[in-house]
Amino acid sequence: MKRIAPSVLSADFGNLRQDLEMINRSEADWLHVDVMDGVFVPNISFGFPLMVPMRKYCTKPLDVHLMIVHPEKYVERFCDAGAYSVGFHLEAVEDPLPILELIKAKGVRTCLTINPDIDVKRLVPYLDKVDMVLLMSVFAGFGGQKFIPETMDKIRFIRQEIDRRGLKTLVEIDGGVNTENAQALFKAGADVLVAGSAVFGAEDPEEAIRKMKTEN
Repeated sequence: MKRIAPSVLSADFGNLRQDLEMINRSEADWLHVDVMDGVFVPNISFGFPLMVPMRKYCTKPLDVHLMIVHPEKYVERFCDAGAYSVGFHLEAVEDPLPILELIKAKGVRTCLTINPDIDVKRLVPYLDKVDMVLLMSVFAGFGGQKFIPETMDKIRFIRQEIDRRGLKTLVEIDGGVNTENAQALFKAGADVLVAGSAVFGAEDPEEAIRKMKTEN
């Protein structure tokens, strides 16, 4: 199943309800929520207060991506705020397992993420312990970056490992996704594509989402 998760980071925050209602009408599957702390990444986005209107006006599941240090301090609050899934960076923690257990205890889906400079093989020991892995195809922290081509090999590798072990772990890709490369990413083994400017910057965002899901 092909899934598209538009990133709210690229939405118009002056007309957030309008953009969320567009997502509701569209063929988008999830809404991707990028949370940045200005420490783990050189940018700051938003935190718990914005989860309230997103949960109120968006009918699609909220896919929360924590680009922060000490995610163990906050994952439960994001779960309580209405997250469908909560992911954090492997390279931000010493041991991800206790944090994954905190999320699971809340009945929320788990995700483990890595930046492009982290060896994809580091995710292998955790593939049977998470619902999803997120491969960043740009460096976390800013929208509008160009897709890093080497990500394709990482997708194929992790997909092969998941299939070899008979796991149901999803593969999510975030960064530089657009209508031109979406189908190639799905064919390489991705299950979920995060798209920011390619959706919210399009003349027809709903059509852009449709194209990413359906066009060859």
